[in-house]
This record gives sequence, C-alpha cells and structure tokens, in this order.
Amino acid sequence: MSKSKHISWHGSLVTKEMRQKRNKHKSAVLWFTGLSGSGKSTITVELERKLYQLGIHTYRLDGDNIRHGLNKNLGFTAEGRSENIRRIGEVSKLFIDAGVLALTAFISPYRDDRNLVRALLPSNEFIEIYVKCRLEVCEERDPKGLYKKARAGEIAGFTGIDAPYEAPISPELTIDTEKLSVEEAAQRVIHYLLEKEYLTV
Repeated sequence: MSKSKHISWHGSLVTKEMRQKRNKHKSAVLWFTGLSGSGKSTITVELERKLYQLGIHTYRLDGDNIRHGLNKNLGFTAEGRSENIRRIGEVSKLFIDAGVLALTAFISPYRDDRNLVRALLPSNEFIEIYVKCRLEVCEERDPKGLYKKARAGEIAGFTGIDAPYEAPISPELTIDTEKLSVEEAAQRVIHYLLEKEYLTV
C-alpha cells in the first residue's frame, strides 16, 4: 500500500514542552524487553502504581493487551513481530508528545526493531530496559503455560524455543529478575529516572 500524496502534518499550539512543564516531569518511553516470563509485565504494573502514587503521568502498553485491539490483525512471523513493534513505537511517540511516561512491555526480540523505535525519538526519550532472566528460569516460571505448549509443538515460532531473542547490547538499564524482587526492580527504575532528571519528585 502506497502512502497518500495528499496528507500533511497539522501542528498544535500546545507543545510537548508545555505539557511536560504542566506535568512537572519529562516524558519518555521506558521500553522493557526480555523473554516471556522474565517479568516485564509484572514490573511495569508495579512501576506504574508507584509512579502514580508520586503524581507522575504514565500509561502502560502491554504486549498481550495491544494484540487484543490495535494489533489484533498481526501474527507472530518475523514480519508480524516487526510491524507490531513499529506500531507500538508510533503509539509511544504520541504518548511522549502528550507529556507522559510510556511504559511498554514487549518481548521485542529483534535488535533492529528496537533500534527502529529508538530512531523515531530524540535520543533521551527512549530508555531501553533489559529484563534479564535465563531461558531455563523463564521456562520454570511459565506463568501462561506457553513454554510447555511450545515444547509440545502447539505454538510455532516461540521466542527462545524455535525463534531467536537478541538481547540488548547496551541498554540504558538492566534488571536481573533472578536477583531482584518486583519491588526492588521497580525502585531501581525510579532511581534511574530521578538520577537522570526525568523526575524531580
């Protein structure tokens, strides 16, 4: 499908900087990436709760939730996964423009796809957070029973089993969920945001 030649960007009189000033914090996307079962969603739920208590404007974008609506027409081929991440990147960009901290929890297994999202945004507005956890530990946790189904051949192209996961090379932050509790992981992210002056609470 070719792009229409008859569209143009319609600007606003309210800027991102104005929204950030009113919200009293910067906006960015916190991009949580890691294997299924590593703890991405669990951490973002707790982090969102803590940030809300601090008066921070956030919105959480979760992989499964997005596939219920916006991306329900996409499969799990390499192409489908890439398009899934591209769309989320564009949505995240809108949240950043709205002055919000967007928390995303997506396996996003390919470095190129994550780098594409990074390239969409100013360098200081993409915070890649690697939720590190060994495959065998994720498989032991298996909260959704997906690894068991993948091992049984019921799910094809499952990340970590018969599809690759490319871990970040130099993420802004690494959270090792074999060593940190959910509470500690969320607190570490908040410490990073304070240290880098995204938050001033």
